[in-house]
Amino acid sequence: MLSIKNVTKNFGGLTAVSDVSFDVPENSIVGLIGPNGSGKTTLFNLISGVYPVTAGAIHFRGKDITSQKSFKIADYGLVRTFQVAKPFDNISSLDNVVVGAFQRYSKRRDAERKALEIMERLDIAAHKDALPKNLPLAIKKRLEIARILATEPKMILLDEVMGGLNPQETEHLMAMVKKIHASGITILIIEHKMKCIMELSHNVVILNNGRVIAHGAPEDVVKNPEVIKAYLGEDYNVKN
Repeated sequence: MLSIKNVTKNFGGLTAVSDVSFDVPENSIVGLIGPNGSGKTTLFNLISGVYPVTAGAIHFRGKDITSQKSFKIADYGLVRTFQVAKPFDNISSLDNVVVGAFQRYSKRRDAERKALEIMERLDIAAHKDALPKNLPLAIKKRLEIARILATEPKMILLDEVMGGLNPQETEHLMAMVKKIHASGITILIIEHKMKCIMELSHNVVILNNGRVIAHGAPEDVVKNPEVIKAYLGEDYNVKN
């Protein structure tokens, strides 16, 4: 579904992502983990067209999307959330999702019907008339996901959607991610909560200092000494 080949991003003299390569198979959930500052969100920005790529290539469903504009990449069916939820606070929650639906529907009534359908699936239809700024974080996170699902994507990039949630909210959102995947959508997810990564991911990619240091099944990468040293901590295996 997604192929990243030797991708590098430089900001002046700083290399934020260095020679990164991995594939995301269709109908899979791939976890992307690593310490803060390891290049995870920068990589999402490269995939989604926020930043141009310095070197390397990115292909989505066989199409070269390297450094293409975000709206064009979204049109191909690849969309993303942001680490900090970015709703339009001055319009209703429903209209936030309608904005996403306009990616596929030109008429308001069709876009609104799609938006309501998505909001009902994510159990947030009761908040359709509320302004996002008045919603709790857990609902804002689901609203962010609803907006990208309204674009009818083939693949989504989730950037720490569990961040800041309590254990019950996290469990609820994990179940929701599983349902989204079961509907046929491929997922690449950044997450710091290892329980989520272990439970959701088929494969995991670990970045450190902008480079891939491990890639494989979750149960294998957590045993990798380099991963333990760079990210998990020496006592991770003791706790788990």
